[in-house]
Amino acid sequence: MGFLIFIVTNQSGIARGYLNLTQLAAVHQKMLDLLADGGVRPDGLYFSPYHKEGIVEPFNVHHEDRKPGIGMFRRARREHPFITEHSFMIGDRFTDIGFARNAGMKSILLLSGNGQEEFDKMLSDCAGPRPDFICENILCAAEMIQRYYP
Repeated sequence: MGFLIFIVTNQSGIARGYLNLTQLAAVHQKMLDLLADGGVRPDGLYFSPYHKEGIVEPFNVHHEDRKPGIGMFRRARREHPFITEHSFMIGDRFTDIGFARNAGMKSILLLSGNGQEEFDKMLSDCAGPRPDFICENILCAAEMIQRYYP
């Protein structure tokens, strides 16, 4: 469809000491290999190893890279200029929806993964930012984007 594809992910496991950067790089490589097997080659992968309650320095701080902060968005935009208003953030957490809102993008909440639980919270508590769209899964989101921006 001509869109750039970026993966932006909070990885507080680094700050919390659950894994190190080398282990995370191996996980990311496996994910990229699986995506490539399916014909998907992201234009960038950005991660935030930070969490203010972590135990591993220097990652145990509040940082703008951690979603819903937009540090990862700013890095992607510097490296790959794109039109924010024509961009979508697809995710299964309120932090993804907040990230989209803070960056000026449209948001899609996926009901797969953690999305159904987040959606249920939204309905019961009126908690969290409201997504622009809600889709069952990533394929549904891609099809919706294709119809939205033919």
